[in-house]
Formats: sequence, structure tokens, C-alpha cells
Amino acid sequence: MRYFLMLLSLLFTGALFAQKEITIAEIWKDRIFSTRTVPGFNFQDDGKHYTRLEGNQIKQYDLTTGKYTKTIFDARNKMVVEYNKGAVPDGKGKIQKTEVSLNIDGFDLHEDVSKIIVHTNKERIYRRSSKGHAYVYDLQTQELMNIAPGGKQRYTRLSPQGDQVAYVRDNNLFIRKLSEAKEKQVTQDGKYNEIINGSADWVYEEEFSMARAFEWSPDGTKIAFWRFDESAVKEFTMLKYKDALYPEHVTFKYPKVGATNSTVSIHIYHLETGKTVKAQTGKAEYFPRIAWSKDSKKLVIFKMNRHQNELELLATDAKTGNVKTILKETSKYYIEIHDNLTLLKDGNHFLWTSEKDGYNHIYLYDMAGNLKTQLTKGKYDVTSFYGYDEKHKQVFYQAAEKSPLDREVYSVGIDGKNKKAIAAAPGTNRAQFSKTFDYYIIDHSTANEPSTYTVYNREGEVVRVIEENRGIRNFQKEYNAQTVEFFNFKTSENVKLNGYMIKPPQFNARKQYPVLMFVYGGPSSQTVLNSFKNRNYWWFQLLAQKGYVVVSVDNRGTGARGEEFRKMTYLQLGKYETIDQIEAAKYLANLPYIDKNRIGIFGWSYGGYMSSLCLFKGADVFKSAIAVAPVTNWKWYDSIYTERYMRTEKENPDGYKNNSPVYFANLLKGNYLLVHGLGDDNVHPQHSIEMINALVEADKQFDTMLYTNKNHGLSGGNARHHLYTKMTKFILEKL
Repeated sequence: MRYFLMLLSLLFTGALFAQKEITIAEIWKDRIFSTRTVPGFNFQDDGKHYTRLEGNQIKQYDLTTGKYTKTIFDARNKMVVEYNKGAVPDGKGKIQKTEVSLNIDGFDLHEDVSKIIVHTNKERIYRRSSKGHAYVYDLQTQELMNIAPGGKQRYTRLSPQGDQVAYVRDNNLFIRKLSEAKEKQVTQDGKYNEIINGSADWVYEEEFSMARAFEWSPDGTKIAFWRFDESAVKEFTMLKYKDALYPEHVTFKYPKVGATNSTVSIHIYHLETGKTVKAQTGKAEYFPRIAWSKDSKKLVIFKMNRHQNELELLATDAKTGNVKTILKETSKYYIEIHDNLTLLKDGNHFLWTSEKDGYNHIYLYDMAGNLKTQLTKGKYDVTSFYGYDEKHKQVFYQAAEKSPLDREVYSVGIDGKNKKAIAAAPGTNRAQFSKTFDYYIIDHSTANEPSTYTVYNREGEVVRVIEENRGIRNFQKEYNAQTVEFFNFKTSENVKLNGYMIKPPQFNARKQYPVLMFVYGGPSSQTVLNSFKNRNYWWFQLLAQKGYVVVSVDNRGTGARGEEFRKMTYLQLGKYETIDQIEAAKYLANLPYIDKNRIGIFGWSYGGYMSSLCLFKGADVFKSAIAVAPVTNWKWYDSIYTERYMRTEKENPDGYKNNSPVYFANLLKGNYLLVHGLGDDNVHPQHSIEMINALVEADKQFDTMLYTNKNHGLSGGNARHHLYTKMTKFILEKL
């Protein structure tokens, strides 16, 4: 009887803890764990309807009910209309082409829902840039017009009045009236790898997060555009391997630390006169943003020095190009660019975010640069600015007011009064507002709960739930996903650091477990955030199933803890971050359930840089490290990013020498897996090639994996599945 009861107990225990094993194929090949998202809404001006692309149809939905209302464009069997400039003397004759069926890559809906720009045959260039064919569809006439039959264009954009389009082709800016056949070539000097008009160069695109480099004025009579002269910028060449006798050389302009940047200027083209006015900005290194006033008479230009610690807002007269400084900010560290400038309709005030009091907050200024009101105050950071409702005089924003780990959504009056939390459930709350601010969607998640998307009205009442990700929640139960637990500790320097931990199933505190630490650690970043981590979450759960504790810690230099915490790594990128990650490993090593001899670390990009430094400088703590697409020497990275935080190598030789992994290859004692894509235009393969050279010269054994033609994200084809299989095997064997 006793034996039977013991057997029954074992069987019950086994059933209780039975779980399905997560596989790499399920995560990266079958992608069954992909969280259902609600993409950005293409809101219409009525504040209630939105459109989305489904297959090759653009459909309209009611936000409040979620119900389909109508199809506003169907790409199948459309008659393409082109203007034949030889048909009649005035160039306005039409000819009809044969029916076509388009494969839609994306679309832009005009504000008044009268026209749609349809994008097809998209061809990716860099992270944010692409080119392709664009058509304009008129919902009233139901005509589909091929804008530029002569070749692929970039950034096709309707004027605010919807009667003209602007676009870039062959590095020149063009305008075309929809009622005429002839396009107007605004610039003439565009040339590949020399002059760019209306489109950003590589480093602006990557580091200032911009690709389209022109803006229509609100009245549609002017276009402001950037002109990049990159003729003196040095080129970088990568090899693209294909089924040919010789690989293809891919050459592009890439300014590295201390090297020559593009010479950039801002110009204003007047459609009525055909005259182009150059903004009289004076000498500056960077112009990262522009913004039109509501009356189209002024253009505000952001002007920065090369060190990026001085920023001016220049009010530029659109007619003369003359400028006046309306705001100037300086920092003993650096200033990061944002998109939070909002010019009010009264023409006399603007909203702005700044770290001037040590935390990122919202301010109201007049156009003379006088501070009128500080709308938000306190020892917390505003983390996103959502917009200003002119009608109700309310500003909407996200902040980390309660904790660096959480995010809430708030509203506040333009006078700084009547602050209200409109989404403050523990975890991360993100918002998207309709154009009238009458409705908003809250994306809420925690580290253990996937996103729920809920529609609210202006009064904060729930209208409906769009998505709850019940499938992912069921998978969490089915695969016995382990709880993500937050913790904090103090370093030997009395610095409090936040972290999270995932423990193996059936965790036993009397046993000892190996640890894999996940790190990014770059300026203003956060991995330790109370939000759902999607596919990496499932890989970490897989490792937990295999008996590993997974940990991530946010070091000094990361976000949502004020300017001093975030910017203390200035001129010493990697120094304090590495110290903190090593201290985190030592903290873990002292926990009774951690095997101090089996601590590893993994990171990608800046995280790969960090994991390399940690393994080399923390050889007594770390047994193994994986570095994917790492920076290995700051002098090989681009000018804008690196100089913002490090200045140049000539100005800061010790900062570069003491914090670049390539100089510490001789310290390697543990196991090192180095991974890079040979098509990485961001962190060039040069970084890993030079790291390999240094390791070989130091006579150090290591593992490496290179992915042919793959970019910084190692995306496409079977690359991700192969990579995660490789990394998992490395961890199981070497940690």
C-alpha cells in the first residue's frame, strides 16, 4: 500500500510539472510565439475612423466598434491613368493605360481622405530608407495615377491641399501637379555619393532617425529641404556575395569618428516664383530637424555644433532666409535630438521638452524664447510626448513617474494645471491618440503579461478591447513559462541597480544553477522594464527549461533615472557600464543558488560590445560570452553617435584606448562566440574582423560565425533560426 501511494504521488507530481519543451524552431522558424500587435492607426480627421492594409485592399474601420465600414481602395484590376504631355499643346491631355493589379507595400492617406498614395515595388536601402513606385488614387474620380513612370522614387508626399506631390529621384527633389503631365525638377545637382537633395545621408538616417529630408509648408506654397554635399565624405565598401564569378562591391559614404561629415544646408523652394532661398544659418555641423509654423511664414531649424552640446532653434523667415535664435540650450555632456517641438496655432508659442532641470520635462515658451510655464516637474523623466489638443488645451505624455521600471500616460493643461493619470496600471502603458484626441488606444503589458490593446474615449471610459493576446497567455500556461522577477542591489560604490531574473522550472534554492546575463547597456536604453519581451522572452524561457537562470541588469548610463545617471558615462563609454555588469555578476555569484563558476553574458550591438568588454575585463567572473554585431573599437564607428558620447579619438585618446574591446583581447580566458553579418552597414564587419586579428595575435582560441550578406539585425531567410541554434548550443556546451 505504501509503495502504491508513493508511486501515485510521483505520477501526480510528474503530471503537475509536465510541460511542453520550447524549441528554437517554434520561436524563429514557425514563429508561433509572435505576439499579436495593433499597428499604428491611420486615423482620419473625424477622430473616429481609421484605415489599414489587408492584402491588396485598404479598408476603413470604425474605431469605437471595430467594425469594417468600407473598402476605400482595391488594388486589383485598376485602370492606371497617365498624362501624355504630347497629347495637347497645354500638356494636360490624358491617355488611359491598360488595367493593372498592384502589390501594395504601403500607403499614405491624405488628411481629408480624398486621395491615397499607394507604394509598390519597394526596395530597401538602409534602415529607414527605401525606393519604389508610387501611385496616387483619387477617391472621388476613382483614377489611379502613376506619378513618375521614369523610375523609382523616394518619399512621395502629397501637399497639404492634396493637389501636388513631391518626391526624390536620383538625389534630386521633384514636384508634380496632379492635374499636369510635366514634373518640376526643383534641384539639378543631385549625384550619387556626392550631392543629395531632399533625402538624408547615411549618418543622418541612422543617428538622427530621419530619411525623408523635405517638408511641405502648411499652405502648400513652399517646400523646405535639406541639401547634403557628401563629396568629401570617405567611402566604405562591403562585398555582396551572390551566384557570380565575382562578388559585388557595395560602396557608400560613411563618416567615421573625426572624419569629414557632409556639408549640410537648408533651403526653401517657393512654388509660385520658382525661387529657392537658402536659410542663413551660419556655420554649423548639424541641422537635425526642421518644423514649419502654422502660417507657413517661418521655418524653425534645429542647429547643432559637432560636439552636440549646443542646440539652437532658429526662426527662419521663409521669404528672405534670415534667421533669429528663439531658444538656445547647452549641456556639459550632450543633447539628444527629439521630435517634441510643437508650434502652436496662435503663432506665438511652442511646446518643448528639455533636461534643463536634470530630468526630462515639458515647457511652454513664447516665440521670443521666454519661458512661460513648466508643465511637468519632479524627479522623473517624461519618456514620450504624444501631442497637444488645441481645442481643449491639453498636453498628453508618457512618464516614468512611479518607477524607472514602469510607464504611465498623463494629461496636463497648457497652464501646467489639472494633471491627470489616464493610464497608470502597473507595467508599461503606451498610447496612441486619434487626430481629434477624442479617442485613444492604450497598449498595456508587464514583464509577465503580453500586450492588451484597449480603446478609451475622452472621458477615460473603456470603449472596447481590441486585442488581449490570449494565444500567448495560453502558451505561457502550456509551456509553464516562469515568472520574470525584478530585483535590485547596491554596488560597492553604493549605486542602486535594477535587474530581472527568470529561474528554471521546479527551482530549488538548495541547488546551484548556471547564469546567462543579457546586456545592452547603451546610453538611455533599458532592458529592465516592466513590459513584455516577445521572442527573446521565449528564448530565455527555453534556457530556463534547460536549467539556466537568466538575468538582465541596467547599468549606469541607462534611461528613466534622470540626466546625471544617464550621462555619467560621457567620454568613457563602456567604463562604468562594464564595472556595473561585473559587480552584478559578483552579486549573483554570492547568491546561494548560483554556480559562481558558470556565469555567462550575451549581448547584441552595444550589448555585444558590452559582453566582449565584460568577458575580457571580468575574466575572473565570466566563464563565457556571446557578442553579436559588436562595436570593438569606437574609432571605427560613425561620427554622430560616437562623438556625441566620446568626442573624437584625438580629443579623448584615453577614453577610446581604455574602453575598446580590441585592446583587451590578450585578457581572454573564457569561451567567446563572435558573430557578425557581412552586410552590416551600421556596425561594419570590420569591427569583428579586427577583433579576430587581435585574438589571433594574442593566441586566443574562440568561436566565430559570419552571416553572408546579412545586415545588423541578421534578418531574412534562415539566419535567425541558425543563429539562435548556434548560440543555444554554445551555451549548453560552454557554460
